[in-house]
Amino acid sequence: LASAKPPEAEPDPVSLSRLWNDYIKARTTAGFMKDGGKRMRPVIESLRKFLGHNDALKVTKKNLLDWRDQLLTNLSAKTVSDMYLSAARSLFQWAHDNERLPANPAAAVKQAKPKKQRAREAGYTDAEAVKVLKASRSYHPNEDQFGRIRETPESVNAKRWVPLLCAFSGARVSEITQLRKEDMRQEGGRWIMRITPDAGTMKAGHYRDVPLHRQVIAEGFIQFVEQAGQGPLFHNGKDPAKFAAKAVRMTNTVGTWLQEGGFVPAGVQPNYAWRHRFKTQARDIGADIRVVDGIQGHAGRTASDGYGDVSIAAKLRVIDALPDYALT
Repeated sequence: LASAKPPEAEPDPVSLSRLWNDYIKARTTAGFMKDGGKRMRPVIESLRKFLGHNDALKVTKKNLLDWRDQLLTNLSAKTVSDMYLSAARSLFQWAHDNERLPANPAAAVKQAKPKKQRAREAGYTDAEAVKVLKASRSYHPNEDQFGRIRETPESVNAKRWVPLLCAFSGARVSEITQLRKEDMRQEGGRWIMRITPDAGTMKAGHYRDVPLHRQVIAEGFIQFVEQAGQGPLFHNGKDPAKFAAKAVRMTNTVGTWLQEGGFVPAGVQPNYAWRHRFKTQARDIGADIRVVDGIQGHAGRTASDGYGDVSIAAKLRVIDALPDYALT
């Protein structure tokens, strides 16, 4: 007893909830997670519920492996891997890097994913693309039993113009649904749309300019823009901080409309089908893929791709070479 050492005091708990909030704040401050972490909120809620406590110091690799196995009973391996485990690894690594935790218990917790198997083209075929664009061109909202239109003007406009803009830009649907009137300009007699994170969010994080195709002009898109009020064209957001979330909701609205209308074949993702098709068309016309990547916002494949800029003139050559769709 004379030589006995008193037990070491246990370290103070590290609140998992506070850790998560600080992590989200750090990410948003750095320009990521413009939705304020809303998309990832199910991750931390699921983990806390599974653990039954809120002390990040007590989280072990075994805990996370057991959590993964429980998630797999209700979620796909891809979702568990790409969303839940990815978010947990990122959270705990940030905590370790910032000396909030002594180690990252999630570092080696992973989940294998089955390889994708395609039974058809990833993008729309010619006939499928025409079918979607014709439906978009002729879209009219339904009236209720009292003859009133319940659908918002923004939703109607999105269904009318978003597919056409995606067809001739290869942009992500959410990049189009976040467009504002001020993102359109005329330069050298040509209309240019600027896809920018100022309007919401972007995966690549950098703005890019995309010339409008002649058929987009012929269909009357510029008249629509000129008659629109300042701000977003396809959602009713007023607060720029909420533009990204509003654009995502409208993206889902357009996707649901296409799915319910039978315009999306099995094995095709409506939000990516135009991006795949645009790349295919570009290859068919022999376009410089570096320029095509610049139009679509894809990262370069080699170090040399990072040198020089893709000019408007180079983009115009690709856009102007794309054939019109037979919509009449």
